[in-house]
Amino acid sequence: MLLNPFCPFSTAKVLALKATVLLLLTLLIKARIQIVTGSALGIFFLLIQTLVFLAISGGLVVAAGGAAVLATQQRRPAAT
Repeated sequence: MLLNPFCPFSTAKVLALKATVLLLLTLLIKARIQIVTGSALGIFFLLIQTLVFLAISGGLVVAAGGAAVLATQQRRPAAT
């Protein structure tokens, strides 16, 4: 199909097509940015969750160790 520059309908079609392509490319770039941002945010939350889990686990180990030491200290005077 040859485009006649003097025909307003074909010019309007071409301009509408260009606008549609530009809009779709903009939406695609926006989606890619959101995916990358979401992935970075997800990795950050995973890191925070892992650090909190390790901190709580360490606290439980310290509490269990303290309870074991306290139990052995309380048993020794009773045994002697």
